[in-house]
Parts: sequence; structure tokens; C-alpha cells
Amino acid sequence: FSPQVDSANAGRVLASDAAVFLKKSGLTDLVLGKIWDLADTDGKGILSKQEFFVALRLVACAQNGLDVALSSLNLPVPPPRFTDTSSPLLLSATASTDLPWAVKLEDKAKYDAIFDSLNPVNGLLSGDKVKPVLLNSKLPVDILGRVWELSDIDRDGMLDRDEFAVAMFLVYCALEKEPVPMSLPAALVPPSKRKPLNVPGAMPLIPSATPTKESHQSLPPVGILAAKTSLTQ
Repeated sequence: FSPQVDSANAGRVLASDAAVFLKKSGLTDLVLGKIWDLADTDGKGILSKQEFFVALRLVACAQNGLDVALSSLNLPVPPPRFTDTSSPLLLSATASTDLPWAVKLEDKAKYDAIFDSLNPVNGLLSGDKVKPVLLNSKLPVDILGRVWELSDIDRDGMLDRDEFAVAMFLVYCALEKEPVPMSLPAALVPPSKRKPLNVPGAMPLIPSATPTKESHQSLPPVGILAAKTSLTQ
């Protein structure tokens, strides 16, 4: 074990220590909570060395767009990536300001037209206004929940013009049968969002057996995510 996570050198990792370390993966609290549940097999809030390795392996799976599931453990993936920042925007060194945005100009124009048709207020769309557009795609609710979570980059429960473009891009990818990634690839982060920033409300990871009131504050108050929320609880 690295001293970073096993400060007492006891051969096991407490939830609080693991949370701080795993947050550096850039994955969302929702995904990290699922990883914790799978790794902490006896639900004691402590990981043995073997269980911690399982958690790291699942982090690598999520970062490479694979399902967070025990069935993914045997698939070949690169090692997990961790940064020394709490910002999920800096997923890797490639999240530089000069990386071209994955959203093409002609597609952005289409997404902007949809955005403007939904009557944004102060350049922002609430979850209630975005929900019908997402549901109209006929994609499964859990996929749409992940699309929202990845596109609401600043975690304010609203989408601005660039965040909405990310959401639409992910929806169209999913409709083309491409998997929605577990974490936002660096190339998809809008250039306007690539400055290092502290995400408001970033909270320590807590095993989902003890949900807190704050654990869903990053999600929009819309029914689309009801199934997702009940899963984590």
C-alpha cells in the first residue's frame, strides 16, 4: 500500500482515506460510490489490500468507458490515472487548453438552435427544460442520468450553452450505439471549462449504505434521475 492511503500502515484502508485518494481519479461521486460498494464486499467501510486493488481496477474500467461491474475486472485496461487536484476536469495531462473540442462547429450550431428554442434564462437551462429533450431520445433512464451528470460540468444543476452541447453530443453518440463514458474525456470538456476550478459542493465519498442529504446535490431535481437516485440509496 502507498502511504497515501494506508497512513497507519495497517494493511487496510478506511473509507475516509480511500475517498480522498479515489476522488483524484476524476470520476463522479455516483461512480465512485458504485466502485466502493463492489470493492467493500462485507460492507464494513474498510478495504483489505485485495479489495483496494479491486477498487483501483474498477476505476481504470470506468476511466476507459467500461461498465463498473465485477465482470469488467478481467478485461484489459491501462492502469488507473490519478491527479493531485480535486477537479474532475483535469482527468489527465491531455486536458490542456489547446486540445481540439470533440464537438464539431456545424453540430454546435444545431445544438445552439435547440438550446435557444428552450428559452434559456440568463444563458442557462434548468433540468426541467432539458428533461423533455433527453427523454425524447428514448434512451434508458440510467444512460440519460449519466449524460446529465457528465454534461453539468460545474455541478450547478443547470446547463449553459456549452454544457448543453456536451449533453447533445453524448445523446447522439448513445443513439449510434457508442457507450456513454463513465467520466468525461478530456477532448469533450468545452474549451471554456478547461481552467482549473474547484467544483462547488465536492464532498467526500461516503459508502452508499449511509446516504447523506448532500449526496445528490449535483443532480437536477427532475424525475429522470429518480431511478438513479434510488440505486445509490
